[in-house]
Amino acid sequence: MALEITDATFEEKVLKSDKPVMVDFWAAWCGPCRMVGPIIDEISNEYEGKAVVGKVDVDANQEFAAKYGVRNIPTVLVFQNGEVVGRQVGVAPKNAYADAIDALL
Repeated sequence: MALEITDATFEEKVLKSDKPVMVDFWAAWCGPCRMVGPIIDEISNEYEGKAVVGKVDVDANQEFAAKYGVRNIPTVLVFQNGEVVGRQVGVAPKNAYADAIDALL
């Protein structure tokens, strides 16, 4: 299961992580987000210990969504050493997300 990330925990869990981090910006009312959610959970399980995979509910946590220019959801950002190194907007196949992490491992 993907880690629940909030504005309060974003800096510690994402920006200060020593592993690659994938963050799914989503909302409960968003249909495409519900398609991406299970994929992100699978990625989380498969990369446990190798990468951090989390979700940010943009309705409840708007600070970092705004900071990183998330205008459409779902948007999945990939971070390394606190910097955005990848962005996927909309629904993509599972291998697109896996490849983004694999490139950093």
